[in-house]
Amino acid sequence: MRAYWLKQVWQRIRQLSGDDAYERYLAHYADTHAGQPEAHAPLSRAEFFKQWQDQKWTGIKRCC
Repeated sequence: MRAYWLKQVWQRIRQLSGDDAYERYLAHYADTHAGQPEAHAPLSRAEFFKQWQDQKWTGIKRCC
């Protein structure tokens, strides 16, 4: 029971911190895009994190 609880806590921490973002991207890709004939190959881990950081930090990120 304790191992299950620790696993759940660890998964939640990874989710909140964004550490599992690439795994979630691959799961989404497999569910949504993999069967489409015009689908490109999924991004590599490095490409994914570069794109993720660029989206997060490019442009003005303030309200006023």
